[in-house]
Amino acid sequence: MGAPVAATFVWLCLAAAARAQAPILLHDVTRETGITFVHTDGSSGQRYMFEPMSAGVAVFDYNGDGLLDIYFLNGAPLKGTKMDVLPKNRLYRNDVNFRFTDVTDAAGVGDTGYGLGVAIGDYNNDGRPDIFISNFGPNVLYRNNGDGTFTDVTREAGVADGDHVGAGTCFLDMDGDGDLDLFVGHYVGFTYERHQIIYFSGYPAYAGPRSLPPTRNRLYRNNGNGTFTDVSEESGIAAHQGTAMGMVCADYDNDGSTDIIVGNDSGPNSVFHNDGTGRFKQVGLETGLAYDGQGFVQATMGVECGDYDNDGLLDFQMTSYRFELATLYRNLGNGLFEDVTRETGAGDGTYPHLTWGNGLVDFDNDGWRDLFMAAGHLQDNIELYDKTAAYRARNILLQSTGTGKFVNVTPQAGDGMQVVESSRGVAFGDLDNDGDIDVVVLNSRSAPTILRNDTASGHHWIQIGLRGIRTNRDGVGAHVTVVAGDLGQLQEVHSGRGYQSHFGSRLHFGLGKRDHIDRIEVRWIGGGLDVIKDVAVDRILTLTEGNSTAVPLGLKAAPR
Repeated sequence: MGAPVAATFVWLCLAAAARAQAPILLHDVTRETGITFVHTDGSSGQRYMFEPMSAGVAVFDYNGDGLLDIYFLNGAPLKGTKMDVLPKNRLYRNDVNFRFTDVTDAAGVGDTGYGLGVAIGDYNNDGRPDIFISNFGPNVLYRNNGDGTFTDVTREAGVADGDHVGAGTCFLDMDGDGDLDLFVGHYVGFTYERHQIIYFSGYPAYAGPRSLPPTRNRLYRNNGNGTFTDVSEESGIAAHQGTAMGMVCADYDNDGSTDIIVGNDSGPNSVFHNDGTGRFKQVGLETGLAYDGQGFVQATMGVECGDYDNDGLLDFQMTSYRFELATLYRNLGNGLFEDVTRETGAGDGTYPHLTWGNGLVDFDNDGWRDLFMAAGHLQDNIELYDKTAAYRARNILLQSTGTGKFVNVTPQAGDGMQVVESSRGVAFGDLDNDGDIDVVVLNSRSAPTILRNDTASGHHWIQIGLRGIRTNRDGVGAHVTVVAGDLGQLQEVHSGRGYQSHFGSRLHFGLGKRDHIDRIEVRWIGGGLDVIKDVAVDRILTLTEGNSTAVPLGLKAAPR
């Protein structure tokens, strides 16, 4: 048969496979949540080039009650902007059943800096998650006091980092010493003096990153006493410049050490390989992650990590600019990756749009990761000079067929996928503890979108949180394998991921119809291995390092 007919036949087969599965349904419940946050990018019409890059969002349990809370980053007034009330970041406490309370002031986390990226990590190993914010201008580290409040410890910790344009950020244990170090991405060398506006067809527009010099990222070693030391030079990180945006720290080659993968906007992506001691070598070109499969540089926005084909190897997915497919890289198992976007369908629907936040998430609990991507242009007047483009767009949802391929189910996936905004950071988590993954979307210059997962699959699941003893308390960098009959899945604990956001500290595994887990294996940073056998499904567990007992969290979702 001819090429067009063959392509249509393949698409119809994939679509039929997706329809045979439970349809994914995401319902927009934003108005029911009590969340009143509205994002601002601080713009005054001057079009400072990083305005559209704001901002990320974090989902984590700040108060230890077993419910995932939400932390939204916000912009700040830039030169030429006047505001009577300064915008601030907002923390919303989860009160069960998709009701949230703004506890920003009570918690003391209302930073008024220009927020870009966020990561959550227990940097002092006291059992409580702390918050790091990457800003335009000085960054902020909030220490969790354990009583619902936080203290700004930026100055004493030594991580303010000066007047840089921030990007994604991650905690990681780079040297296996049991505490979390800190990687901070920098975007471009912006100053107000270097600012310029460009024009398309006579209309003013935001300049791209190539109009300004690239920058060096920053790496801080945790000293174990509440302070950090800048080791960017000695670690090898400072030897390389880039235009960082989204990123993730992950052990891509399965050698037991956490590496750093940085998406660079309009430049080759960076892959910093860790030798196990906290010294890094840039190997982006060698791995195949620096460029797409056709050898082109992309304007990478978000960087996500997950084993999409369940072969026990961590794959990467990166969002990108309009007229560039968001790219899926398959891990070949030898430190190399191949671009499998076209053959898997993982780029379907992305070509006309600029895509940002991303997640490889199993929405229907069938044991295969689906793919969610935020969309929206950065030029707020794009329609004036390009009738084929739109500033606001629907986000994109691709369902896994269970064969390593994806089908675009955006139109059929509920009213939550019909929301039209210019979206940026996205975070994922089970907000109501009912066993499926919900979505939080930060929309530029607008209210967020909260999506409740109402997929009726009848599938089983398990969620796993880690508690390190000899290693870092959060278990960041640990590899967790869940085996249930013929299904084996690998996940890694990350701090900071996607588009300058944070989610997934509590790992979620869909199990399909399998009603029993044969074993759970946890490979901790430093090489320790715990194996837990014969585990019941449909529960949230905490696994403690060195203990083969799985302790249920004992939480129930409130009735709807």
